[in-house]
Formats: sequence, C-alpha cells, structure tokens
Amino acid sequence: MSGAGKSTALNTLEDLGWEVVDNLPLPLLDRLLDAPIAAGAPDGERPLAIGVDSRTRGFDPVAIVRRIRQLADNGGPTVETLFLDCAGTELERRYAETRRRHPLAQDRPAADGIARERELMAPIREWADHLVDSTAFNSNALQGEIRGRFGGTHGPVTTVSVMSFGFSRGVPRNADLMFDMRFLRNPHWVPALKPRSGLDSDVAAYVAEDALYGPALTQIEDLLLLLLPRYESEGKAYVTIALGCTGGRHRSVHCAERIARRLRKAGFSLTVHHRDLGSKPQDALEGMPVGQQGLK
Repeated sequence: MSGAGKSTALNTLEDLGWEVVDNLPLPLLDRLLDAPIAAGAPDGERPLAIGVDSRTRGFDPVAIVRRIRQLADNGGPTVETLFLDCAGTELERRYAETRRRHPLAQDRPAADGIARERELMAPIREWADHLVDSTAFNSNALQGEIRGRFGGTHGPVTTVSVMSFGFSRGVPRNADLMFDMRFLRNPHWVPALKPRSGLDSDVAAYVAEDALYGPALTQIEDLLLLLLPRYESEGKAYVTIALGCTGGRHRSVHCAERIARRLRKAGFSLTVHHRDLGSKPQDALEGMPVGQQGLK
C-alpha cells in the first residue's frame, strides 16, 4: 500500500547487503533477472529486492502473481513476496502530515485512493509470503521488523572500523566511539623508540609494561563486545572506533591493533586505519613528558 513504508523497507534491505530496484517497469523483469550479478558480490550471489506498487509501469497484480508462480515452477530463483499493509486511517494521517497526494487520488480525497488501491492490491496481499502491518510502526520499528525477517542470513549489518589518531593533529570527525590512550606512558620520549611506531614489537612491549595497560584495554574490549551487537541490532550501518594518543604514532597504533585482534577473534569483520602513522615525530606536538623524566 502506498504510504505503508516501502521506501523504508527497501532502504533497510539495501543496508543489509541486498541489491535493490524500485518501481522497475514490469516488462523489464526478465532482462533484470538475466543480467549478470554485479562485480564484488560475495560468492557470486546477492539477494535482490524489487519494489512494486500501484505506480509501477505495467502494474497488473494478477500478472505479477502469475509471474511469481512461473519462476517457482520453472526452478528459477527463490522468490518471496513481502506485502506492506497499513490501516486506512493511519494512511490518511500520513498523507495529511506530508501533504502529498495519493497516487490513485490526485484530484480526490486520499481515502478514495486508499480504498481503490486496497481493492487493486488484494490478489498480491492474499498471495504474499510475508505480511507486515505498519499501522503501529514508526520508521525505526519497521526497520527492525525488516531486519528481523530478512537480516539473519546475509552477513553482518554493521561495518566496523578501528582507527588510531593523534590528538595534536585533530580529532576525527567521523568517530562514533573515542578512547584516549594518553594515560599510558609515552614511547616518544625514549630515544630508541621515538622513530619507531606502535606496529613494532619493542614499542608494543614498552606500552604493555604500563601497569594500567592490561586492565584498561580489557575493559575497553569488553565494552565494545557489549555495544557492537546492540549497534547491529539497531541497524547502524557503520561504527568507527577511534583510539587517540598525542602524536598518533605509538600508543594509539598499538592499542588499535590489539583491540582489532580481539574483535576479529569474536567474529567481527573490520578494517584498521592508522591516520597519523606516516607523520614525523615532533617534540613540540608531544609536549613535556609527564612522570617520564630520565626514562631511557
């Protein structure tokens, strides 16, 4: 039904990794199904969602049901039909709120178009494998319903990025979760470690010797393992975890690598980016070492 949430449903499926085509002229359906899968699809497969409503060119509900039956009978792709319904009074309210005209009632009250469309859609509604009534749903609730029905077998919802950075070179604007590693002792003030980075084993060992390193990193990892599944269940497409130190070359780099390993071990697929790793060490940016005078 127009206004029942088709755009929200399609956007959610796209976030889940589906290929989405909206209002495809139905005579072009066979050409779409015969087209090769887009490059980069995992294992050469990608679920396809086709959005159809009364505005779709060539719309014929009986013909659509017949075509779905043909696909099933001929051993073609597995086809499931989702019908989005909504109470007429709620649809009227939505149209009044948005001040849009109903596609089947351009010059009449929305109620007339809703009644006409409900009659037109009856064959598809009766045939549908999934029926979702969005009357009591807001956008977030409808997204959750779609994810619950179709998100279980198509990979992770959330793309996780772990990055390191230096506070002296600016805070990243796209960070969702930010942790300050400047409480750890700073390898910059050790001459032998200064030109090296958090990717080097001697720098990593020096950072890990700090008494707070183990307890703090473990608690940060546990917090992330608690939060990331909730972000995923809420449909957040991207989560960026940023770890900062002063220059962005030592402590934050090592901690980002450690946390990434823990998250990968827990089953998360993620990327790691060290924003300031290529910068030159500068004493002026690091400030005076606190509690580290005389360390060699």
